[in-house]
Amino acid sequence: MYASARHTATSVLSGKTAIKFSEPIQLILNDSKIPSSRICSSCIAVRPAPYPTRNFSATSRAQLKEYFPPPKDLPNIKLTGPAWHHPMYTEDQMTAISPAHRKPEGWRDRIALTMVKLLRFGMDTATGYTHQKETAKGTPQTKSGWFVMNERKWLVRFLFLESVAGVPGMIGASLRHLHSLRRLKRDNGWIETLLEEAYNERMHLLTFMKMAEPGRFMKLMILGAQGVFYNGMFLSYLISPRICHRFVGYLEEEAVLTYSRAIADIDAGRLPKWDRLEAPEIAVRYWNMPEGHRTMRDLLLYIRADEAKHREVNHTLGNLDQQSDPNPFVSEYRDNSKPHPSKGIDNIRPTGWDRKDVL
Repeated sequence: MYASARHTATSVLSGKTAIKFSEPIQLILNDSKIPSSRICSSCIAVRPAPYPTRNFSATSRAQLKEYFPPPKDLPNIKLTGPAWHHPMYTEDQMTAISPAHRKPEGWRDRIALTMVKLLRFGMDTATGYTHQKETAKGTPQTKSGWFVMNERKWLVRFLFLESVAGVPGMIGASLRHLHSLRRLKRDNGWIETLLEEAYNERMHLLTFMKMAEPGRFMKLMILGAQGVFYNGMFLSYLISPRICHRFVGYLEEEAVLTYSRAIADIDAGRLPKWDRLEAPEIAVRYWNMPEGHRTMRDLLLYIRADEAKHREVNHTLGNLDQQSDPNPFVSEYRDNSKPHPSKGIDNIRPTGWDRKDVL
């Protein structure tokens, strides 16, 4: 277990001001080469931390906290395992995952896609995200300063992304649960799948939190984003669950694209600190990662596969009757020889299953 002691780097920006600095901003500025004249008084320049740093982490070893310690003072409890066991993925299945896009059909789909584009623009701007584009000669364009993706900036982006990714599933499950109670009818399996999706996204977040502890500025951003996003999704799901599922489907398309680009950066040698990085123990247990396949690249393959599954699930749910259709991902089929939705990724369809194909 890591020590819980923390320190805060300070730097004098002027003769009168010494400002505290949160770790996520520190880790970005360390590698960004932003001129000090462009740093506002609410941000901080940093002096090197006195603690040894870990190559794969945005936070020094002495700063990391145990966010999910084992139970204490419970003599009969050894370990609390996950409520949902993750399905097994093969390496061939995970490497076959690729970005995909469902073309919008009708005004509902266009609304959902527009909202995702706006959300993506805001997140890219807030985290300074961009990706190198290939020139006509096949060589990547070089970027500098704020728009450079390195190991630390990728972790910041992953943390922020996963902190809001678990919201839609929980909202959908809770509202459908209340709806089932009011109508005194079954939900036909939707609630469990949506809860499992929210749980899976939270496990992504906990995994990345083993590698970097958010600072105060990042926590404030997460708090604000969650407050706005939760309430917006809550009201939207009351109005049109179909649009919300399509929105999440398009959002997961962006997540698959993001993780695919991170994996490509590792393969291209642009993230050398992650070449031989071992995945955290919590990830090894949750995904049942086999020996010899526990690197950072393997971890991103698992997470990308999860996001691809969420993409398929939500695009499929967006094609169904929200009131009466059963959840095809937990249903039993009369003819198992035909391809059909499942909890795994063996028959995955990137743009979702049409209603006529499953019902």
